[in-house]
Amino acid sequence: MSQVNVEKNTLRQPPATKTEQSPYLLLFIILVLAAVATWIIPAGKFDHETRNGITFAIKGSLHEVARSGVYPGEIFMAIVQGVIKAAPIIFLILFTGGLLAVIESTGAIATALNSLSRSTKISDTRIIIIFGVIFAILGTTGVVQNSVVAFVPIGLLVARSLGLSPMIGMALVYLTCAAGFNVAVLGPATTGLTQHLAQLPLFSGMLLRGITCLLFVLTVMTYLIISVKRARNNGEVRIEQTAQNDESLAITGRHKLILITCAATLIVFMIGTVQLHWATNEMSAMFIILSIMVGMIGRMSGSAIANTFLTGCSQLVKGGFIVGMAGAISVVLQQGNILDPIVGFLSDLLAPVHPAIAAVGMFISAALMHCGISSGSGESALLIPIFSPLGDNLGLTRQVTVQTVLLGEGIVNSISPTSGVLMAALATANISFGKWIKFVAPVVAIWFAICIVTLLIGVTINWGPF
Repeated sequence: MSQVNVEKNTLRQPPATKTEQSPYLLLFIILVLAAVATWIIPAGKFDHETRNGITFAIKGSLHEVARSGVYPGEIFMAIVQGVIKAAPIIFLILFTGGLLAVIESTGAIATALNSLSRSTKISDTRIIIIFGVIFAILGTTGVVQNSVVAFVPIGLLVARSLGLSPMIGMALVYLTCAAGFNVAVLGPATTGLTQHLAQLPLFSGMLLRGITCLLFVLTVMTYLIISVKRARNNGEVRIEQTAQNDESLAITGRHKLILITCAATLIVFMIGTVQLHWATNEMSAMFIILSIMVGMIGRMSGSAIANTFLTGCSQLVKGGFIVGMAGAISVVLQQGNILDPIVGFLSDLLAPVHPAIAAVGMFISAALMHCGISSGSGESALLIPIFSPLGDNLGLTRQVTVQTVLLGEGIVNSISPTSGVLMAALATANISFGKWIKFVAPVVAIWFAICIVTLLIGVTINWGPF
């Protein structure tokens, strides 16, 4: 794929189909049902206490209050209030899209991958490891999300040059990226959002989450290495190619400087979160600064930087406002004073269960719900207001509760038929959904086991900070 083609396809959302279910419609239906429930479920509230600036419900303090049903007009007011309440994280999501658009418009990522794809001297195993490391980092930092579709042709090109099937090419890009994104050690639109909603410090609990991410990535790498060796044994031979001297596809010193600047900025932000307690606002500001720096290094004019940034923001408006829409459901449940009774009911239901089993049950529930709500940020905004107090009552730390949602969303991303990104990637690679499921099933099964172990460890060590 040429640099021009990559840039045209970057951040492009998968085209809607006639059968595609809009997450907005599903969330609106849930919102209406929540409003109806405020007239049916008896209203109640927990007493709360504040510890270190964090609000916790007091177990066993649920008491009845006067009913305050939500009227039809208030449903639409709740949408507005949900968007306003989620404004910091919505703008973080939008600015993420703007930054990615500027970075990708310089061609730094595309040319680096194209240079690798043209190499004829790197072994199969090394190519798999290099792709695994690159796309896992791009995925776990949230740099590549929906735009992973634009990089699938590069994976197909590499597979073709190696004499391998399109399935391997698809997996080289999509599956390695998913391995990082599904855990999202530094993903602002997933981990950042979910921790923000649970009142946790931004990107806290990084060690265990990082180990989980590493295991995810190693699983994919090992599986691909075994798959390629099996293909070689079945007679698939590497095609010898002559080196191409297309200077437009060669990575330049300017591209390298852009990539180094992005990496350095990421390190600075990691230090800031730990030492200075930076959060979403600081991250949004840093994305603006980095966009300007990258644009200047890439010799973009001021207008080009601004226009490209705004174009990137516009591509993620849908995802950003899903957070506000899901937040509206929480607003309705709170206005109707039925959120606490729902939490109390679930707490009583799960009270006899060991906290470890409860955590696994919450993880599986989040995974099943993600099949219907393909937006991870939207699901987090929907579940965390319920799961946080529920986890508190069941003796789970907020960090464990957050991870049940994150892993539940992540485990489904690579196999969900409702994922527009997955369907677009499969269409690009001309691979049927059934064949893909058969290919990735062993990986997803191992990921599932890793998720269970991670949650059990989190419960055992009281994974915090709280």
